[in-house]
Amino acid sequence: MIPGLVAGVLVAALVPAGHPAPPAPSLPLGDSGLAETRTARTLERGVTLTRIVRGTEPAAAGDINTTTKGPWRVNVLTIDPDRARGHLKATYGADLSRTETVTDLVAAEDAVAGVNASFFTFTASRLYPGTPVGLGVYGGRLLSEPTTDGTEADLVIDSRRNTFAVGRLSYEGTVVNPRTKASLPIAQINDPSPAVAEFTPEFGARTPSGDGTEVVLDKRGCVVRVAATRGTALAKGQTSVQAAGEQAAALTALAKGCLTVKHRVTDASGRRVALEPGTYAVNGRYRLVEKGAVVVPDGTGSFFDRNPRTIAGTNRRGDLVLATIDGRMATSVGTTMDETAEVAKALGLRDAINLDGGGSTTMVADGAVVNTPSGGSQRPVGDALVWDH
Repeated sequence: MIPGLVAGVLVAALVPAGHPAPPAPSLPLGDSGLAETRTARTLERGVTLTRIVRGTEPAAAGDINTTTKGPWRVNVLTIDPDRARGHLKATYGADLSRTETVTDLVAAEDAVAGVNASFFTFTASRLYPGTPVGLGVYGGRLLSEPTTDGTEADLVIDSRRNTFAVGRLSYEGTVVNPRTKASLPIAQINDPSPAVAEFTPEFGARTPSGDGTEVVLDKRGCVVRVAATRGTALAKGQTSVQAAGEQAAALTALAKGCLTVKHRVTDASGRRVALEPGTYAVNGRYRLVEKGAVVVPDGTGSFFDRNPRTIAGTNRRGDLVLATIDGRMATSVGTTMDETAEVAKALGLRDAINLDGGGSTTMVADGAVVNTPSGGSQRPVGDALVWDH
């Protein structure tokens, strides 16, 4: 079960307002004697941006993944929900299948600040690069299902209460003909892969095209049309179900009268998670800290090496914390997964998740990019976490 998730409602045990924060420990990165500086500024009441620089000498190009001298540059956005005026939420921009910069996503919401969020298709699909690779919930709308990949960790936000929880969700979907009782499992939502999938107008101007069957449904679930090929524009209120290969004929046979599309999201205990208008959720890869303990698994390969990182977590006081660690540069070498988890713990996070990183790692505050993206400029991303008014 996701901590703090009870009967579909996110709750958090908050320390009463006014309790002072304990002194911040040095970051557990590199040699113990490295110089470390911290500068903080208030963006607005209850919202603070802290910049941490550890180490002073630029790294040699060949030493970035091994040096114990750093340097490291970390930006930490801390939101006190008892004092700040606004809401934390996720946003994907104009449509789900396209990418946009964090700057544009923050500006579109008139938000104070934001960071990149979910892992997304990126280069795997030139047509639909913004599609989330894992869970995506926006304003209570389930627009992308969690993967079955055991590496996924999920961040579920209650924007009304400004709380969130970290855990692992599961998904089951079905399209049923109530009259004939025939049904098909739905494997994906708004995913261009050739499987039985539901598509919503949020996906984009048109659904993915190709061989197979597409059934368009009106807002009541009644069949509007059945097409022998995939790819169409959906009107407001319409959805569609696509199938390819052997499932195409089964979907065609099912599509008579009205259909019922069912989605079920459950936590690790099998309890159903209610998706309400104030619910947002994004996917990450690996939980970093659980109940104050480092839980990131052992691993090898480029993903576990030093990279730019984006972290989301919450501390014992109930503050919402978003952080970026610059990487792959002489001026900031990045962190391994183990180092990332240790940084999250040192920042006082009781629960934390590793969001998309690498070239995606970006933080925007007051309309400006405050970190240094590793590619030299912002990479357009699938979605972002933003603190809006």
